[in-house]
Amino acid sequence: MPRTEKSALRRLQQSWARGPDVDNADGVRRSITSIGGSSYKCPDGSQPENEVKIISGVLGAPSSVTSIQVHNLLKLFKIPQISFFSTSPDLSNRERFPYFLRTIPSDVYQAEAMVELVIRLGWKYVSVVYEESSYGILGFNEVEKLLKEKDICLATTEKLLKDSGQATDHGYDVIVDRLVKKTHARGVIIFASDQEVGELMKAVRRKRVTGRFAWIGSDGWGARGLAFKDNEEEVEGAITVQPLAEEVRGFRDYFFSLRPATNTRNPWWVEYWEQFFSCKYPGSTVTPFNRDYSRVCTGEEQISDDNGFEMEAQLQFVSDSVMAFAHAFKDMHHYYCGGKLGVCTAMTKFNGDLLKQYLLKVKFTGLSGQEFSFLPNGDGPSRYRILNFRRTSSGSYEWATIGYYKNGHMDLSSPPQFKVNETLHPESVCSKPCGRSQYMVPFPGDPCCWTCKDCTQYEYLVNKLKCEECPMGTVPSYNMTDCIPIPQKYLHYRDVIALAAMTFASLGIITTSFVIVVFLRYMDTPIVKASGRELCFVLLFGIFLCYAMTFLIVSKPSLYTCGAQMIGLGLCFSMCYSAILTKTNRIARIFRAGKRTTKRPKFISPESQLVICFSLVGGELIVSLVWLLISPPAAVPFYADRADHQLVCQAAVGFSYMIGFTYPILLVIVCTFYAILTRKIPEAFNESKHIGFTMYTTCIIWAAFVVIYLSTAHSMQIRTATVCFSISLSATVALICMFAPKMYVILLRPERNVRQSMLKATAASATSTSPGGGGGGTSSCNMEMTQRMYPSGSFSSAYSTSATQTHSNGNSVSTQTLDSVEREFDDDDVEL
Repeated sequence: MPRTEKSALRRLQQSWARGPDVDNADGVRRSITSIGGSSYKCPDGSQPENEVKIISGVLGAPSSVTSIQVHNLLKLFKIPQISFFSTSPDLSNRERFPYFLRTIPSDVYQAEAMVELVIRLGWKYVSVVYEESSYGILGFNEVEKLLKEKDICLATTEKLLKDSGQATDHGYDVIVDRLVKKTHARGVIIFASDQEVGELMKAVRRKRVTGRFAWIGSDGWGARGLAFKDNEEEVEGAITVQPLAEEVRGFRDYFFSLRPATNTRNPWWVEYWEQFFSCKYPGSTVTPFNRDYSRVCTGEEQISDDNGFEMEAQLQFVSDSVMAFAHAFKDMHHYYCGGKLGVCTAMTKFNGDLLKQYLLKVKFTGLSGQEFSFLPNGDGPSRYRILNFRRTSSGSYEWATIGYYKNGHMDLSSPPQFKVNETLHPESVCSKPCGRSQYMVPFPGDPCCWTCKDCTQYEYLVNKLKCEECPMGTVPSYNMTDCIPIPQKYLHYRDVIALAAMTFASLGIITTSFVIVVFLRYMDTPIVKASGRELCFVLLFGIFLCYAMTFLIVSKPSLYTCGAQMIGLGLCFSMCYSAILTKTNRIARIFRAGKRTTKRPKFISPESQLVICFSLVGGELIVSLVWLLISPPAAVPFYADRADHQLVCQAAVGFSYMIGFTYPILLVIVCTFYAILTRKIPEAFNESKHIGFTMYTTCIIWAAFVVIYLSTAHSMQIRTATVCFSISLSATVALICMFAPKMYVILLRPERNVRQSMLKATAASATSTSPGGGGGGTSSCNMEMTQRMYPSGSFSSAYSTSATQTHSNGNSVSTQTLDSVEREFDDDDVEL
């Protein structure tokens, strides 16, 4: 390094102790103008010829305002600048300050540490006091931004006068009054300097609110005497952040050894000596500060810790800035000069951009013992000490280190103390957080305070300020942040009511299967033939389907099960009642024709009966297919009430199932009508009585079913079970009434399942006549029925007395009609 630059650097170095402020642009300007000059003179008094050297770099300034002014000049010549105390966030802007670096961290990181303390204390509602300066305003902007990001509310913000004037006691009192009005905001952040904070604490004492507030402070007043001396009770409990700096090793002893006679390179040392010892040094210039000193300094006074000396706590940042330049020059010299002594030619041609690159890459252990390197943006490392002003057990006060904040992470080694008798810091919350199922209603004009209101049972929290009702079929989750589906209910196979319905249906299926097997086994016997075998099997198959429908109905609703139900419910009933209707219609037509003509009725053969029966069933199929086209099957959710969520077939909702039941109901009504018409036919045709009883019972079951079905719309499970039991009961009635008498004869009275046994009783009845009209008519009718039981012509040879018989009611039936019915069967058929 050129000698002239070394001389300039020596002039810029100074002893950083409690002394006069040298932070001014004039001092910087004088230092710059002396660079390139020389302290040597020729014997004749003239200046020696010397090439003027350029400025390689600049150290300083302490304050951010001065550093900004200096850098505006230096950046024109691309001269790097390292400051040791300038903390303004603006100086981190690489576009505005491309050649500015600093060894102290930016206030941005200080604001982060202060907000982290607020979070650790659990505060949600705080006030902020800041000074009217670049330091205070920029610091407040960072704090305010971070508080908003963390959802911490500002109760009030107050500004302490500084740059625009000096505040009066009344001004500080007004600020304290405003702070007190925010009764819930006991936490206060102060981003200001020590002198302003000291005056604020005095106002706190004047307003008698000592202990009312808990302070979080910036490095501008933390551990500084002007802020806390004589204000210990008001400051007690304060937590402040301070850039982490250790004492420069050896500097204390060096400083204590300095004397005015030997420290001639520091132009301010004599003035500092006079101020520290309150004496006038011989030969010094008279100033407003030393003119009142009567004692003369000897120059041998001793500076020590015992006579009031306090070392600047952040001297490390000054030494780090000097060391940063030294290491950068050393690295450059090693690269360009290869380790040769002196400054080589290659090194004299570098520019500020190159030096800045070497500065950003330096990494060393400073004189304080801490590792140092610049951040990528040129700021010093983010390292802070967390201090807590507390009262000790002996009654004295101290600034205790309770933790550190490094690189965005805070580590507290001990909890902060508020008061001796109240160790925990007070809450600073306007309104406590609402409960899990509550939303906030902010106070008018103060959105940071609110009341809490409960959401209703089926509402969830859209955000902190609003509840909305969950959609049908859902309920709020436990934390009320969203809605979760209500488990769907449907009739399971394992449900008790489903088990009962399936058990009943299973017994019916077994019984029906048994009847079918018996009828197949005895299908050529007289009683099976006389019952109309074909229609009986259609009826039994319909009954079987009725029982089987139970298993389909209790299955989980789906597209296919719902579609099968829409077809199956009406189809099974239609098969049953179409067969019964065909039977009753045939009997009615036979006896109605016998009253009017001797011709046999049409369409009474087995083939014709099957065609008629399946034509009636086809009507139900047409209805079901049209229904499927108009309203396709689907499994849909159903909500009987707000807390309900059932999975049902769409057709089960409302009265849609009645569409499928309408046609079978019509068949039942017609069957019942025919049953009434044929209730008085001859005894040999007693199946009509069984049909009549079946229809009467079925009407009662269906009447009850319709009432229950319409009144159970709230519970699809009960409605489904009702359908199952109604279908099974209807099938059971038909099975018992239509087939029990026949099964009794076939299985228990096989002797009656022959033509002779049936004809014997009928013939005896036919031969007994009475003179009255009542008895004779019945006997004549029985005689004609008996004739049907014989082969063609056999009855006329035995009984040829009359061609026409008369009933007790005076109506006559043509024997020829009965004979014509007989011819529809083979010789073995017997019609009952």
